[in-house]
Amino acid sequence: MILWQDQLPAQEPRAPLPGDTDADVCVVGAGYTGLWTALHLRRLDPTLRVVVVERDVAGAGASGRNGGWCSALFPTSWHRIARDAGREGVVAMQRALEDSVDEIGRSGIACDYAKGGSVALVRTPAQLARARADVAEARSWGFGPDTLDLVGAEQAQQRVAATRVLGALTTDHCAALHPAKLVRGLAAACVDAGVTLHEQTTAGEVRAGRVVTDHGTVTAEVVLTATEGYTAQLRGHRRDLAPVYSLMLATAPLPADLWQQIGLADRATFTDERHLTVYGQRTADGRLAFGGRGAPYHYASRVHPSYEQVPRVHDALEHTLLDLFPAVTGVPVTHRWGGNLGVPRDWYPSVGFDRTTGVAWAGGYVGDGVATANLAGRTLAHLITGVDSELVRLPWVRRRTKRWEPEPLRWIGVNAVTQLMSRADRVEARTGRPSRSAALFWRSLGH
Repeated sequence: MILWQDQLPAQEPRAPLPGDTDADVCVVGAGYTGLWTALHLRRLDPTLRVVVVERDVAGAGASGRNGGWCSALFPTSWHRIARDAGREGVVAMQRALEDSVDEIGRSGIACDYAKGGSVALVRTPAQLARARADVAEARSWGFGPDTLDLVGAEQAQQRVAATRVLGALTTDHCAALHPAKLVRGLAAACVDAGVTLHEQTTAGEVRAGRVVTDHGTVTAEVVLTATEGYTAQLRGHRRDLAPVYSLMLATAPLPADLWQQIGLADRATFTDERHLTVYGQRTADGRLAFGGRGAPYHYASRVHPSYEQVPRVHDALEHTLLDLFPAVTGVPVTHRWGGNLGVPRDWYPSVGFDRTTGVAWAGGYVGDGVATANLAGRTLAHLITGVDSELVRLPWVRRRTKRWEPEPLRWIGVNAVTQLMSRADRVEARTGRPSRSAALFWRSLGH
């Protein structure tokens, strides 16, 4: 059961595509990327006929079930960006991501938005060494404490009173929000702006000039694939993005005395500096929503609802939450769920539009897609309508990443990385020294 969707009224699907039709732009996928793009296209040019097709309902995928982090995080390192775009490109990309956090806050969509920043707890000597290096790197690029700072144990504990805290990395550029409220509000804004949204319409084939669905074909001058973790299910796209599952749980609302012990008064999102990612937030109704990686990648990039429940991983997440906050022991876990996210071969998201073919794309956010999808949507709207702006010159624009290896190499590789990160965390906890194997992995990607 997904917390965010359980808190909202049942969603009545909009009408499917009634048959063959024409459009100026056809968007495949009614998640954040597709909907932000559609909305901004109509705002830039209200004469455009924009059709969005969605196989389920808007936000049924990652956009309606994620951890609710609206952050300026980007999975690619500043050094990797600089190889293509130099120092100016690094700064421009980071500032655009930070502005996207605020852009969602300015959108007027009611989604429990609270810009309390983010706190990444440092809980081992190895994590502390990495945190110091990260802040030194941020300063070398000219980024100040608002982008990244390292605070001591006492200051960290004042914000998040977790166990064994040695310090914390902090950033101002993050907001907690309710992801399903955001995507539902965004879908409504699109329809109000004149976008035609067809749900319960499955796209099987997407190519230049047309989208073939189970309810008819949309012929369009521009076709945008905005399917993120479901991209592999489109014909001919199985190796574009690897769908990797992230799982979550949520507690019952905590009493006030527990929140006084834990903190998070400003609803800062929280994590720690382990390699196998975990993430959490204090929800607007006073729950702890907590998630992390560790679920297996499934052979041939398969996606299925049964993969959203992995008891051993959910149990491990609950154990981790109690390790962070022992005071929560005994508080019921009311919801357990999961969903997939899109991972490109080089961990580098991209957005682009080929004017000669009319094909547009965006995605590969590796789990950092709430604010990044907003940036993608605004960028795509500029690219498609020909607006010359700073957005269309950002380093991630028009990139094409290498495709994933065929099976069984993809299955072996993706699952091996998950095991490597888990093992690296155990080694660091035991030795206090940074993991060489984890560092080698990131260097192998050019990070």
